[in-house]
Amino acid sequence: MEKFNPSITLRVKAEQSRSFDLIVLGGGAGAFAAAITANEKGAKTALVNAGLPLGGTCVNVGCVPSKILLKIGEIAYYGNHGFDAISGKLEVNFEKAIKHELGLVDKMRHDKYTQVLSNLENVTHLEGRAKFVSKNEVVVGDKKLYGKKFVIATGSTALPLPLEGIEKVDYITHIDALKLKKPPKSMVIIGAGPVGLEFGQMYHHFGTKITILQRSKAIMPRTEPELSEAMQGYLEEEGIKIITNANSKKVRKENGEVIVTFAVDGKEQEAKGEVLMFAAGKTPNTKDLDLKSVEVKVNENGAVKVDDGMQTTASHIWAVGDVTDKPLRLETTAGKEGKIAAENALEGKKKKMDYSAVPYAVFTTPNLAGVGKTDAEAIGGGLRCTCNILSFELVPKAAIINDTRGLVKIVAERENHKIVGIHILGPEAADLIHEATMIVRNKMTLEEVIDTTHVFPTLSESIKLAAQNFFRDVSKLSCCVE
Repeated sequence: MEKFNPSITLRVKAEQSRSFDLIVLGGGAGAFAAAITANEKGAKTALVNAGLPLGGTCVNVGCVPSKILLKIGEIAYYGNHGFDAISGKLEVNFEKAIKHELGLVDKMRHDKYTQVLSNLENVTHLEGRAKFVSKNEVVVGDKKLYGKKFVIATGSTALPLPLEGIEKVDYITHIDALKLKKPPKSMVIIGAGPVGLEFGQMYHHFGTKITILQRSKAIMPRTEPELSEAMQGYLEEEGIKIITNANSKKVRKENGEVIVTFAVDGKEQEAKGEVLMFAAGKTPNTKDLDLKSVEVKVNENGAVKVDDGMQTTASHIWAVGDVTDKPLRLETTAGKEGKIAAENALEGKKKKMDYSAVPYAVFTTPNLAGVGKTDAEAIGGGLRCTCNILSFELVPKAAIINDTRGLVKIVAERENHKIVGIHILGPEAADLIHEATMIVRNKMTLEEVIDTTHVFPTLSESIKLAAQNFFRDVSKLSCCVE
C-alpha cells in the first residue's frame, strides 16, 4: 500500500481550487451578467477584475456619475423652466455636487456589484490583471488559473487623439471631468458624440464656456440628420459653440490656455480653453491579454472579433461589451451579450445577439434617443420606406411643461406600414424610447400604434401622434382623436 503523502494532497487541492468551468475577465456589466448566469447554472466560476473598481465604466465613470451631474446642472440652469410664475435664481455648489455624485457612485457600486458578488456562491473573485499563458490558463499576479471556457469583458479606455504637441499639454477624459475641483472658465472638447455633448452641456450649465470640435459634418452623425441639426441648434441657442468639419491637427499651451489648431475646409483656425477634453473614442483593453497565444483575432483597432453568438476565433473563448468589434457599445447590450456568452459557453447553445431593436440615448437636454433603422439605413438595406416627422410643438404635454423643443421621426415600410425605426429628440426621450423599442421589436404597424390608447396628456403620446401624422394633419385635430 502506497504511503500517504500530505504534500501531494495539498497540491491536488490547490490545483482543484484554481480550476474553473468558466473564467470571466472583467468587472463591468458584461462580466457580471456572465458570472451571474454561470452561478445560476452551478458552474464553478472565477471573475478576475483589474483597472476600474467593480462595476466597470458605467457605474464608476460613465452612466451613473454623469447623469447625476447632468441633472444637477439642468435644475440649476433652467430654474423655473420659463414659467413667469416662478422667480429666483438657483446656485450650484460644485463641491457638494461632486461629493453627492461620488457618494451615490460608492453606494451603487456596493449595492449592485460588491454585495451581489458576495452572494454568488459559485463565483470566486480575484483582483489583478490576467494574461493568457496557454490555451486554458491565465496568470493573475502570482496565481495561475485553469479554465475550460473563458469570457473576455475587459472593456475599453478613453485615449487622446495623437495630435502634434499632445505630449506637452495637459488634457482630460470624461473620467477626469467627473473629479474636477471646480468648473473651469473655458473648455475645448474634441468629439460631438454622446460623451462630448453630455459633458459639454453639463459644464456649460455649471458656467463653463464650451467649444466643441467635431470632425464629421454633423454632431451625432449616426442619428437622423433632422434630429442632429435640431439638437445642434438647441445647444447653440444656449451658448455652446459647435464647429463641425473640424479636423484637429495640433495643440499647444499659451498663457495658461490650451490652444487647438484645427482645419475647416483646409483653412486653419484655433480654439482656446483652460481645459482640453477628449471625447472622440476609446481603445479596447486587449493589449496585455496576449490573445495571440490563444489564437483570438482582433481587428486593426485591437477589438476582439466575435460572431453573433459572441464567440471569438478560439472555440473556447467568448467576448462581450466594449472590448469587441460590435458597433453598439452600451451597458445594456454588454449585459445581454454576457448572458448569451455564458449560456453558449457552458451549455453549448447557439444563441445569437439581436441588435435590431436595441435603443440608445443621449442625456442632454433635450434628450436624444433612437431604436431600429434610420431612414438611410433602411434605404441602404433595400427597404422601400416612408418617413414622417412630428414636432413636439404639436404634443400637448410638451406645451404644458413649457418645453416644446424636439422632433419624433418614424421610419416605416411603405407597403405594409411596419415600423422599423423610431428616433426622438425631446424632453424625456430616454424614457420614451422604450415604448418605441417594443413597437420595433414586435414589428408593429402604424395602424396598430394608432389603435393603441394612450394616456392624455403625456409625452409618450408623441409616438402615437407621429404615427397619426402619416395619414392626417394632427395640427388640425382636437386632443385624443383616434
